[in-house]
Amino acid sequence: MTNETRVPGRDLVIFSYGFRPFFLSAALFACVSVFCWMLLLDGTLELSGPFTPTDWHIHEMLFGYAAAVIAGFLFTAIPNWTGRAPKRGWPLVFLVVLWLAGRLATGGLLGLDPVGVMLVDLAFLFAIVTTTIVEIVAGRNWRNLMVAVPVMLLLGANLVFHLETQLSGTSDIGRRLGTGIIIFLIMLIGGRIVPSFTRNWLVKRNSDKLPVAMNRFDALCLLTGAGALLGWSVFPESPIAGGAMLGAACLQGVRLSRWQGVRTWASPLLFMLHVAYAFIPLGLAVAGAASIGWISSVAGVHLLGIGAIGGMTLAVMTRASLGHTGNKLEAGPLLSVAAGMIFSAALVRACFPDISVTGVTGVWIAAALWIAGFAIFALKIGPYLARTNRKPT
Repeated sequence: MTNETRVPGRDLVIFSYGFRPFFLSAALFACVSVFCWMLLLDGTLELSGPFTPTDWHIHEMLFGYAAAVIAGFLFTAIPNWTGRAPKRGWPLVFLVVLWLAGRLATGGLLGLDPVGVMLVDLAFLFAIVTTTIVEIVAGRNWRNLMVAVPVMLLLGANLVFHLETQLSGTSDIGRRLGTGIIIFLIMLIGGRIVPSFTRNWLVKRNSDKLPVAMNRFDALCLLTGAGALLGWSVFPESPIAGGAMLGAACLQGVRLSRWQGVRTWASPLLFMLHVAYAFIPLGLAVAGAASIGWISSVAGVHLLGIGAIGGMTLAVMTRASLGHTGNKLEAGPLLSVAAGMIFSAALVRACFPDISVTGVTGVWIAAALWIAGFAIFALKIGPYLARTNRKPT
């Protein structure tokens, strides 16, 4: 829990803590951006920005949606790590405006040339990296300084994405590099919080089996995962890269099995974290098989993008929002259904994109499930984010 206070008449509640505006903005943007993407696919909507429709969709999911969730997580976690006051009020408003400006610029709504769009879009992640480093160093919390490295790499991936589109007309390495870095962040941070939350929950229930404490095996999983994702980013059609992805998938599967996830089924809020993480070994395996040439590459990308990134970010936002607003750490029926929709969207998009149900394609079904899942989150959690806590925290 956090020591969140509000100064009446000065700060709006929504800008009193980092998770509030960024989690709500991310959820709303997840709905709007995917709906716009489907209209682009159908030819109903035209894009005036510097990206092709596919590049815009990929970019905004990685550097728009996911970047907002990462910012919300960091600006909530860092005060706990360092003991320093959280970003709030006008500094937080400024960061949210930077993020929004990037979304408008990439959509062609600011009338900028490609270089101008790039500079506006990069400004947000640059501000996040800078603020993260300054806060952690000022708090002498050296242990968590490594969290800034993947975010810095994500900024670099965004730069690569923009440069590729300017030089060749479409992105290539940048889209996979961005995906890989976010997946690595989930491996790094998720590998700490998922077993920790699970251990705390099982201890309260006097369970005789607890998650294995983080050790050298986890370090091996992180190193091999990072190497495999880097190889896949640069050489997506290489059998060597594919083999590395398959090996990393096996290690991540073993890592997940050590966290006693099957024992958490009675707590949907906790169980959804394990399910979301399970999409990492699944996605790595399918992407690796695609690199070898066994299957199409689309399935693995969507298992990682929708299932792992979408599922984990929704689960983390749900838990953090409930906990930091003084609500019970219980998902309840609606939020459990929302998580199930995101996981179902990943499976439908990856496995059944070409099916047709009463004229509705699998792609549209997956999009509808995604939009509905995040809409439920916004409707259920949004009021918690916009008002004061129910009790002191």
